[in-house]
Amino acid sequence: MNRVVVTGLGVISPNAHGLEEFETALRQGRSGICFIPELESLKFACQIAGLPKNFDSIQKEYFRNGDSRFLNETIAYAAVAALDAWRDAALPIRDEHDEPDWDTGTTFGCGVTDMSTIAKEVVPGVNAGKIRRLGSRIVERVMNSGPSARVAGILGLGNQATSNSSACNTGTEAIVDAVWKIRTGRAKRMVAGGAEGGSPYMWSGFDSMRVLARKFNDRPEEGSRPMSATASGFVPGCGAGVLILEDLLTAQDRRAKIYAEILGVDVNCGGQRQGGTMTAPNHVAVQRCIRGSVDDAGISPDEIDAINGHLSATFADPYEVENWSLALERPPGRFPYINATKSMVGHCIGAAGAIESVAVVLQLDKGFVHPSINCDDIHPELIPYANSIVRECVEMEDLKTMVKASFGFGDVNSSVIFRKWES
Repeated sequence: MNRVVVTGLGVISPNAHGLEEFETALRQGRSGICFIPELESLKFACQIAGLPKNFDSIQKEYFRNGDSRFLNETIAYAAVAALDAWRDAALPIRDEHDEPDWDTGTTFGCGVTDMSTIAKEVVPGVNAGKIRRLGSRIVERVMNSGPSARVAGILGLGNQATSNSSACNTGTEAIVDAVWKIRTGRAKRMVAGGAEGGSPYMWSGFDSMRVLARKFNDRPEEGSRPMSATASGFVPGCGAGVLILEDLLTAQDRRAKIYAEILGVDVNCGGQRQGGTMTAPNHVAVQRCIRGSVDDAGISPDEIDAINGHLSATFADPYEVENWSLALERPPGRFPYINATKSMVGHCIGAAGAIESVAVVLQLDKGFVHPSINCDDIHPELIPYANSIVRECVEMEDLKTMVKASFGFGDVNSSVIFRKWES
């Protein structure tokens, strides 16, 4: 099978836009969580969220002739991050009159479609009998495949263009799907990523479930607390992350910069059995998924230097760490470093795994392990792992192998193993 490498990265997240700023934010442990007055007025228990800053100004630099008017927030995030990643990979953007790039496709997912457009335009318009006023582009703004369709159109991609959706697992699963596409020779290059817009209409369901953080409305930056004893739920976030994946020979032929190689992947479902439910993981399935990616990579679990966990600051964090320990056969004394990007950006749902994978590749490329902030009071069940929980940035020149996994509603799991590229 073809080897798969990462040649481009793009990110728009609550704490940064662009690779340089994102790296700095990760190193510094900079939070992008802020108080949202609209959530207070709507009587949400959780009134904080992670929103990309100054995005209206950012997107004006990318879209001309009023194109941004026809992009919902999810699609706009996807388009900006994809363009950044494409340029980072030093790839040319085809003219609209050129032939499509038949060798390049995209798997670009989202967790939920554009709820704001549906709530504010579609439902009121239909109820008022004003169907024609919805406009000819309303469908492309609310269809789940909107992100991949728009990215394919902007970049002129002629291979498969599809949007996956598997809840919080979406962004990581998109990378897995893209890897298999390249491995089996059905594409030479894939734009893989996830995006999610921010909307009270989407977050309301989580708030009603009481799984969102509600004790830190007056201290937003302290609200996202993975692995902490005082964690009170996850903080919703939004944005997009993108990886340009290529067949190794294709990347070498064009002398591309290679960040990392994807050694192993796996994806599965717990079938909502053995304790797994729609909202809770089957721990056997989680462990099988992690071990599956290790087996696919053909490496020993002892070669893993660091873990970027799903770790969403809910009751599941201690169980997740235990699953990592059992799956890798690495007890507390030999457990690798572990961190949680969500501590700084919140839980970006469909974009989470993609944004966090960008963070993983940057850490490998630059030789550091970013901190998990707000974790000074480690959860009692995680105290045996305290030496492995990164709370201050660790410079690590010999960092070579990291694993990223995501676990989502529906009892679905994905795991990806990245290795720093050394020619």
